[in-house]
Amino acid sequence: MRTGFTLLLAGLSSAALAQSGQGDVSITIYSELALVEDTRNINLPSGTTRQEFLDVSAAIRPETVTLEGDNIEIVEQNFDYDLLSPAKLMQKAEGQQITIIRRNPATGAEISQKAKVLAVNGGVVMEVNGQIEVLRDDGQPVRVIFNDIPQNLRARPTLSVTLDSTRASRRPVTLSYLSSGLGWTADYVGLFDEMKQTMDLQGWVTLTNSSGTEFKNADLTLAAGDVVKLNQRKRNRYNRNRYNSYSSAGTEDSDEEKVGDLYLYPIGVRTDIATNQKKQISFIDSTGVAAKRAYRYTCDWSCRTEEAQSAESIVDFSTGKKGGLGSALPAGTVRVYMRDKAGKARFVGESKIKHTTAGSDVKMVTGFAFDVKVHPKIESRKTLTEDKWKETAKYRVYTEGGAQVMTASQLRQRRFTQTQMRYTVSNARRQPVVVEVRQNGLQGWARGTRVTDESIEGTQQGSGTRVWQVPVGANSSKDLTVTFVTDF
Repeated sequence: MRTGFTLLLAGLSSAALAQSGQGDVSITIYSELALVEDTRNINLPSGTTRQEFLDVSAAIRPETVTLEGDNIEIVEQNFDYDLLSPAKLMQKAEGQQITIIRRNPATGAEISQKAKVLAVNGGVVMEVNGQIEVLRDDGQPVRVIFNDIPQNLRARPTLSVTLDSTRASRRPVTLSYLSSGLGWTADYVGLFDEMKQTMDLQGWVTLTNSSGTEFKNADLTLAAGDVVKLNQRKRNRYNRNRYNSYSSAGTEDSDEEKVGDLYLYPIGVRTDIATNQKKQISFIDSTGVAAKRAYRYTCDWSCRTEEAQSAESIVDFSTGKKGGLGSALPAGTVRVYMRDKAGKARFVGESKIKHTTAGSDVKMVTGFAFDVKVHPKIESRKTLTEDKWKETAKYRVYTEGGAQVMTASQLRQRRFTQTQMRYTVSNARRQPVVVEVRQNGLQGWARGTRVTDESIEGTQQGSGTRVWQVPVGANSSKDLTVTFVTDF
């Protein structure tokens, strides 16, 4: 058992100082964070020594550092992140003496002078031969000579660790730490064939490294999922990003390795990650994934427009094994292409998807169709008596939980309204289409809102939305008529 920190450092000498560059590096990259594991073979004498680990991330979180190895124990660690530069050298020289060498532009002769650095605040103020001078930056040949490199000023990010080793030998030690500045995003390219109802899907990972350190020949693993980190912005912490896609909840298992609720995607080939670099690596390449085109129009309560509005153009594909994919997809952007008559791929839109499990049905909104439109109109609206309201009781809707909605006698309001809506769906395409029409704003279901008549039978999604699938022939139109009875 150790008896004191001072005693451990007393035997430390400069001769015991060792240096070690990067070794076998493995990196697990999350969306905005990375776990770096660096195994290095180093010579350790017996007793207390200081080991310098060069080339650690400049964005290291020192409080997360661990060091594993046989017969060693950490006594103290320091992270030196002040990197060697002309400006840093001058700042560290405040109050000290340096040498200024000036060259006469006419004769070429050099003049050496001693100077004391008084201050470095937006410029260098010096005392030379009893006079105060400002170091000029006017292109004249001037050199500055420093006596030595100040302590803790490093050419590369360095972690200094004081170790106590029970034996002398060369052995592997593994340095692990979390670092910001390393992240990744997923991007997908989908080539959609509407006739075959398939899509070729290729996934790319874009790695970014702004950590200030290069990692060579690294073994990479990408972790997909949402982890909670303290002090992160709420919209990221609670995953409230907006997406222009939606999907069913898939229930299939997939081959990706899982740790906790994270999915792991190992990159099979080791790679270099240069600092201030973006690198792209392919991680999914699937052909013949089941996909089809769909159209959707969403209407808020009492919506009406002067003219027809474009329906959303949707590419609907499956991540299930039967659909030809069978993989979980990390959140990212999908860019969709289609071939024209000449066979050239044309960009038709893009969509952002969430983390999606295998077996999900993904509907991506890629644009708005100007040849498939919906024109919502209010045909009529009138006030009903309470007796007429009671006559519609058979149309009461039950909530998803099975509880019956309130009856008229329980309502505080006594205003009852009948609204007749017409949704005219037009199709200027040569092929028939099915347009999903969604009516939102029906929260009145919980207070007794009722659908007493509809030309196409709809389905209820929650208490606020009713959905109809409207088939429309080629180059034609079709009306959907619905009668709502509300208590508001």
